[in-house]
Amino acid sequence: MSDWYKKVAQGWLISVHVQPGAKRSEIAGLHGDALKIRIASLPVDGRANEALIAFVAGKLGVPRAALSLEHGAGSRRKTLLLAARIDPSRLLLQ
Repeated sequence: MSDWYKKVAQGWLISVHVQPGAKRSEIAGLHGDALKIRIASLPVDGRANEALIAFVAGKLGVPRAALSLEHGAGSRRKTLLLAARIDPSRLLLQ
């Protein structure tokens, strides 16, 4: 198991470092103990957070409702809760 995700009773906690305002949304590898994700949306009125959840849900093939933002709504460093039986390490394989 990696440092950027861990199993909890509700599913998985995923630590992400988000770079908003990128050319395109993509997984950019690891950034310390977090998964670095570039998001095309700007961080205005929560749009980047919504785009992050939609992007990660799409990459994992789960409904958006299976992901929630647990910590870091106004920060680049965020913690997502994935309430699904899918191993988050799949994000690095794409």
